[in-house]
Amino acid sequence: MSDTSRDYDVVVIGAGPAGENVADRTSAAGLTSVIVENELLGGECSFWACEPSKALLRPVVARTDARRVPGLRRAVEGPLDVPAVFAYRDKMCIYWTDDDQVEWLDSVSVDLVRGHGRLDGPRQVVVETPDGGTLRLNARHAVVVATGTVTAFPDLPGLKEVRPWTNREATSARHVPNRLVVVGGGVVAVEMATAWQALGSRVTMLVRGNAVLSRMEPFAGEMVADALREAGVDLRFGTTVTDVARQDGPDGPVRVGLSQGDPLVADEILFATGRAPHTADLGLETVGLAPGDWLAVDDSYRVSAVEDGWLYAVGDVNHRALMTHQGKYQARMAGAVIGARAKGEPLDDGRWGAHASTADREAVPQVVFTDPDVADVGLTTMEAERTGRNVDVVDFDIGRVAGAVQYAEGYRGKARVLIDRDRGTVVGVTFVGPGVQELLYSATVLITSEAPVERLWHAVPAFPTISEVWLRILETYRDRDRRQTGTAG
Repeated sequence: MSDTSRDYDVVVIGAGPAGENVADRTSAAGLTSVIVENELLGGECSFWACEPSKALLRPVVARTDARRVPGLRRAVEGPLDVPAVFAYRDKMCIYWTDDDQVEWLDSVSVDLVRGHGRLDGPRQVVVETPDGGTLRLNARHAVVVATGTVTAFPDLPGLKEVRPWTNREATSARHVPNRLVVVGGGVVAVEMATAWQALGSRVTMLVRGNAVLSRMEPFAGEMVADALREAGVDLRFGTTVTDVARQDGPDGPVRVGLSQGDPLVADEILFATGRAPHTADLGLETVGLAPGDWLAVDDSYRVSAVEDGWLYAVGDVNHRALMTHQGKYQARMAGAVIGARAKGEPLDDGRWGAHASTADREAVPQVVFTDPDVADVGLTTMEAERTGRNVDVVDFDIGRVAGAVQYAEGYRGKARVLIDRDRGTVVGVTFVGPGVQELLYSATVLITSEAPVERLWHAVPAFPTISEVWLRILETYRDRDRRQTGTAG
């Protein structure tokens, strides 16, 4: 083995949460494993997405909650301490260093190669190293792609010259723009609009459709939109950007042309218009795939279109469920599969529960960290109708629960639970309201375990907590069923 070529059982391209987890699992299975990364270990989530965005949002939401509690309102009347918020954000991102991640890789016996990795035929990865050298990595059993996604920009004249914000600039910026335009209506858009409006920007949101969070239950988007407007965000639906340009030089304000109405002028413009697979420069053409495509996989995360089953893809790049926790789940599953296959072990021996994924299709939990919080898992009403599921929809005003009254004066929230009529199990849950994010795991367990609804009467929520909403939902469902069947109380 020369200095320009190394052999491993498993080669992982990408050291975000998914890549790190799959390398950990294959190493734990006794396979020699190496991970290739050309940026920071920890990836998008640790440095430009989950961690910094939640660090920016936590003071915002905490202040809003405090303003609803008698005795605290005067203490939080003033503006946020922006330097302190930025300092907290920087600390949560470990000041954009990855030394601790490198130490962790060493502790789990995974090698690290810094540089840009590309496929170069079956089981081959070529890495361009920072010193200008080239290193070839030969995989005996598997190559795993965990390169994630990048911002998907619209095709707009002048966009590149404007140097627009993406999630990266929005989560790492060191100044507060006086005027910020946010393009999009998804999770990144509503979270960053929430954060930057509270930090002092005058935020205008441009949404192409007629709702924010359009993939969730409609009431969730409506409640978040109402809160954004109350906070001062100028929210415009049915509006698209037609052109952008910097005025008065490369650092001047941005002129934003619109499909309707007069142009806007802002200091920065953030595009939160979706994600694209980070595969354009990955060497996919050397294994018969198209550069820039998503990598479709089977339920063991093998790339379906590649023969001999040596190529796997985990995390956002496979387009199954674009969330960090789901990517880590996929990595755990894929790592177990790769280890079992390398040793010739059966995949259905029951020791791992199953070597086939289910959680990224049937019970995908998601939280939107706005005010109010949005937490959902499983089917929405629209998805149930589209797939022909026979469901009962049970709604309840969370503000009527004693725990919610204790949590905040004037609490506004809503719960929706979908119950499969034929099987008597919960198949979808959506909570909207302050503090509901911690209710989500119980809903996820309920859907995953397929527990009969009648058993939930014996799962007693503590008083007074917001989790009592589960009891109220059961009572609402029972009472409605009695009215429909004519059963006496």
